[in-house]
Amino acid sequence: MYLKEYLEQFGDKKIKLFVDMDGVVADYIFGSAQDYDKKRPLYDNIDKLEIVSEMSNVEMFIFSATRYSSGFAQKHWWLDTYAPFFKKENRIIISREDNNMRDSSILKAEYLANYERDDSVLILIDDDPKNLKDVRNLNEDIILLKDSVLVDDTARKLRDELSTEKGARVRVKRLEK
Repeated sequence: MYLKEYLEQFGDKKIKLFVDMDGVVADYIFGSAQDYDKKRPLYDNIDKLEIVSEMSNVEMFIFSATRYSSGFAQKHWWLDTYAPFFKKENRIIISREDNNMRDSSILKAEYLANYERDDSVLILIDDDPKNLKDVRNLNEDIILLKDSVLVDDTARKLRDELSTEKGARVRVKRLEK
């Protein structure tokens, strides 16, 4: 898996991985901001993140914003149901309502700017280029990854395996002649 291979380049160094929720593990197209019970889980991404969560040097955080404080319970319910490996104490959910309805990308950037630094590698996975841009403006030390980092080259590998099998069959047929 690409993300796991990417993280392995850091060896045993501690990694703190912040993962956006909407658009990365939950499909925000279905339902509204208030209807988390209707949000479709992105199982491929969830499965890959669960594997990464088992790496001994990785501490993983869900990193999300909600328009209203009432969204906290819904997001926690959704995570408990579909991605329980995100520990409750590692779920960072920021309320726009509690922050004068400020833009969520700025709130996320400020949160990370104030996050206590240690020797860990800090990485953010997000699907929203605006979030990534605003985080970058305040946090030059954070590695930013687009959610496409969770997309593997599985189709290419399968195609290569099939072409190798087909090629092997063709070679055997030639030998049989």
